[in-house]
Amino acid sequence: MKKNSSVDYRQYEISLGEYLYILVKILGILLAFSYAFYHSFLLFFILIPFGLLIPFFFRQALRKKRQELLLFQFKEMLSILNSFLSAGYSIENALIAAIPDLSALLGENSYMVEELKQVKRSLAMNRPLEEPLSNFALRSGLDDIHNFSEIFLVAKRSGGELSEIIQHSSSIIHDKLSIHEEILTLSAAKRFEQKIMNCIPFFIILYLNASSPDFFHILYHSIMGRIVMTIALFIYLLAIYLSQKIINIPI
Repeated sequence: MKKNSSVDYRQYEISLGEYLYILVKILGILLAFSYAFYHSFLLFFILIPFGLLIPFFFRQALRKKRQELLLFQFKEMLSILNSFLSAGYSIENALIAAIPDLSALLGENSYMVEELKQVKRSLAMNRPLEEPLSNFALRSGLDDIHNFSEIFLVAKRSGGELSEIIQHSSSIIHDKLSIHEEILTLSAAKRFEQKIMNCIPFFIILYLNASSPDFFHILYHSIMGRIVMTIALFIYLLAIYLSQKIINIPI
């Protein structure tokens, strides 16, 4: 997705490349399931129109992933910003001076670099810092950034110690990300086991189809058999869903 300073991080529009990538995976899964559970390529072609819509249901997951990346970049920006404030820069000059360092660290087209460029353009037009900062906090959709913006703007108006506020906010976000990374590390083995366990029933069916095709014959060629396979498929998908919910620990 194109990164620009006006992006609303609360919404996510899937790009053509992302759509095609997800679509290929979805169609592959539909083809595999149609064959494994029903031995029917006709069913696969019937499901294709539904498969064309499925990628749009991934927007929430992609939005969350982008916001996690934004929060990480925001934390890096705070660290750089604090170093300039400690060196005696004003907050406006510190934000502008942070752009080259942040570009070197995160990349020229990273979200936070684009946001700082927007702040720079806004300041060049003699607009108050509160305007782009409040706008960014609103668009981010993240409580951490919104809370920082509120506290920061109040401190700036009242003459508070900006460096201490930034250090405190950076520490909170850093701790939050560290806990998240630690949980991911500790649960990595379980996540791998979950993926293996999710695939085992599917591969058992494929193996039996290849080694003993007559074993599943009645399940593929009778009404009762198809009902049984449909129930089995539902239980299988439910198990995958529940395992995903269990392994995903929100922070």
